[in-house]
Amino acid sequence: MKGYVQVYTGDGKGKTTASLGLALRAAGAGLKVFIVQFLKKGDYSEINALSKFNNVTVVQYGSGIFLRGKPSEKDMADAMAGFKKLCEVFEKNEHDVVIADEANVAVMCGVLDEKKLLSLIDLKPENIELIITGRGATEILIQKADLVTEMKEVKHYYYQGVSARIGLEK
Repeated sequence: MKGYVQVYTGDGKGKTTASLGLALRAAGAGLKVFIVQFLKKGDYSEINALSKFNNVTVVQYGSGIFLRGKPSEKDMADAMAGFKKLCEVFEKNEHDVVIADEANVAVMCGVLDEKKLLSLIDLKPENIELIITGRGATEILIQKADLVTEMKEVKHYYYQGVSARIGLEK
């Protein structure tokens, strides 16, 4: 099976959720899924759910703290470790679907170089489906991808003071 490059971006809610839905579908079909979450750290509900699948692996590379200003050396090191892990996964070629969650935001925040993210497309074996998520996808990434979906925020209850709810947003 030929693998393509998908990008989920935009300011609306649902980019990670869409990629995890794809991971769930792939896992249900017996495909092996590897997910690298940039900038994230913690016990999210989706991590708990996906841990029940033997054919899904999730690793997190981040502090779990929203980055403002200049990233720390640890933030940069975490992102580089995530990038290296993706390279290793591609080199081993044992997975069918690979998700680089929040990779676009990692580029936007300056913890991951855009050239490194773009190089993943060239490193990707022909058979692996690569999904890259996060707001702020660069124009070059959009051009190189095979499928791009932009989530557009029309209305969000967050602006009425609703915090992220367990099982729905986290």
